[in-house]
Amino acid sequence: MQADRSDDLRHLLSQRILVLDGAMGTMIQQLKLTESDYRGERFRDHPRDLKGNNDLLVLTRPEAVAGIHRAYLEAGADIIETCTFNGTQVSQAEYGLADVAYEINVAGARLVRELCDEFTAASPDKPRFCAGVLGPTSRTLSISPDVNDPGFRNIQWDALVDDYASAARGLIEGGADLLLVETIFDTLNAKAALFAIEQVFSELGQRLPIMISGTITDASGRTLSGQTAEAFWNSLSHARPIAFGLNCALGAQELRPYVEELSRVCDCFITAHPNAGLPNPLSPTGYDETPEALAGEIADWARSGMLNIVGGCCGTTPAHIRAIADAVQTLAPRAVPVVEKKLRLSGLEPFNVGESSLYVNVGERTNVTGSRVFAKMILDGRFDDALSVARQQVENGAQIIDINMDEAMLDSLAAMETFLKLVASEPDISRVPIMLDSSKWEVIEAGLKCIQGKGVVNSISMKEGEAEFLRQARLCRQYGAAVIVMAFDEKGQADTYARKTEICKRAYDLLVGIGFPPEDIIFDPNIFAIATGIEEHDNYAVDFIESLKWIHAHLPHAKTSGGVSNVSFSFRGNDAVREAIHTVFLYHAIKAGMSMGIVNAGMLG
Repeated sequence: MQADRSDDLRHLLSQRILVLDGAMGTMIQQLKLTESDYRGERFRDHPRDLKGNNDLLVLTRPEAVAGIHRAYLEAGADIIETCTFNGTQVSQAEYGLADVAYEINVAGARLVRELCDEFTAASPDKPRFCAGVLGPTSRTLSISPDVNDPGFRNIQWDALVDDYASAARGLIEGGADLLLVETIFDTLNAKAALFAIEQVFSELGQRLPIMISGTITDASGRTLSGQTAEAFWNSLSHARPIAFGLNCALGAQELRPYVEELSRVCDCFITAHPNAGLPNPLSPTGYDETPEALAGEIADWARSGMLNIVGGCCGTTPAHIRAIADAVQTLAPRAVPVVEKKLRLSGLEPFNVGESSLYVNVGERTNVTGSRVFAKMILDGRFDDALSVARQQVENGAQIIDINMDEAMLDSLAAMETFLKLVASEPDISRVPIMLDSSKWEVIEAGLKCIQGKGVVNSISMKEGEAEFLRQARLCRQYGAAVIVMAFDEKGQADTYARKTEICKRAYDLLVGIGFPPEDIIFDPNIFAIATGIEEHDNYAVDFIESLKWIHAHLPHAKTSGGVSNVSFSFRGNDAVREAIHTVFLYHAIKAGMSMGIVNAGMLG
């Protein structure tokens, strides 16, 4: 494994704009390689055509790939990407070469490692870095390839995680200084890659810096899977990348507003590598922007304070990279901003909850335990009708939707997966964040493997002790989710003010102690039914409201929530009374600082 150079990289990024290399495919096309070049002696008798499998060239024509890397280093690039964009088993399987994917990653990283070491030794004041590339694959976890079957997926989370983990191990073995997850068009694929990388880091006992780069597909300003730039950031920021940004699909002029947006919201370095303008079949590179024109656009970005790392994607050549390096050489890098600590969630769009944000409505009707009508739809397999319930909640003002499939007669795990995949195909529903609600951890984890946005887990608690609580919390963080923490410990649910505050304080200290962001912690101090006729229950609502005040005063940046309909449970069947109780209760709870509540968005007085 390469020695840790993350401190060197961070120091350089604070000093100047670093230059990434340019297109590999464009340069390989100019070599006009034949089928026999791709095959080499080793794959001479392979039964499938191999021309176009550029990553294979690191094994069959390494000198050709090395020549391109060298040209970019000579042009002034600080960071060189490995030729492993399709180095996953699922991508190589299309050529019948899944079994050589690991070898491709090792060889691709070694090629770049040796060249970077050579150039660094020659110019120690300009160190060069090897970026191990993990591409998006041709499969999608959040999009169905069959328009007639929106719930179908052509790959599953666990398989993709295993694939990415193998590729990451190969890149690290080959000597990568950092890992670059790039050209992301499906955020859930990127989540799988980042989950896999975290597993590998844990195995090896060492971390490398991570760069993340997504692709805005067109003028809509969204990824192919439908997310806006800020929603994309909210979904993946849990990976603590050294740099975050965009590449491919658009030229510098078209990409600018989205890079500018990220430069405002990201609390890490910003990276961008646009195409050389728009496609142009008459151009030798296939794109229409000259090195001078592209460098001029990039220099303007830099003068506006947007950049830390910049390079080129499709259509760019060493001439483009040389022009960019010259253009940004004397320009100051973007200063990483200190951003307000907020609960930053996302569906297809961002949803941020800060200290001064208004109360958040969480729709409760997509819950088989709380709605007999919804439960019957799910039990009968009427998922289209169930989707209409979710849609109605959003239309009625729910800013997050709570989904629960805990029903004795139901395969809860399968129902959760099916419903979430169908929700992903409905932009008018999936634009809001998802709250995964279950008493079964395996159902929550299955749900986390299906949502591309940053959702909320409802819930975790210390019911089974601290070790299990922290294990689940770490996994929620690794999947990229915020958590609701129930006021529940080894002794049971907290039903008094003293117990509520004691448990929430203990849980907060444990979570913050393992690095869990306090702004991603939402406490539910338990709303119990009032007017039960039992004297011990008389103070339930007051204790809840008083505990809210204490949490917001003593547990910085934490949020609070609760199942509002619980308070009126004694009056079930009398909707008018329940609505009135909810409205009065919420008035006092919100005044006490309640951040959000799980309610029927259409049933407030």
